[in-house]
Amino acid sequence: MHKQKTIVVQNVEVQVLVENERDYICITDMANAKINESRASDIIKNWIRNRYTLEFLGTWEQMNNSNFKVVEFDHFKMQAGLNSLDLSTTV
Repeated sequence: MHKQKTIVVQNVEVQVLVENERDYICITDMANAKINESRASDIIKNWIRNRYTLEFLGTWEQMNNSNFKVVEFDHFKMQAGLNSLDLSTTV
């Protein structure tokens, strides 16, 4: 079961999905607050290809996803930070 709630961070409403006692914060709402909505996807794409972000996501996946493919992920980790690395945030 999940529910949605909204929190206010520095006068910006940010959606939070609560599922199985875990909170998932909407990074799109945070990116929209930084720059107008048309640039939010660019902000997220740049953030997600950052080396530290990829290392964090890889660690999180290893801890929470029993089907995570560590060997395949190493390819992305090696490319982290490069402009040629293009990751999609869509499902």
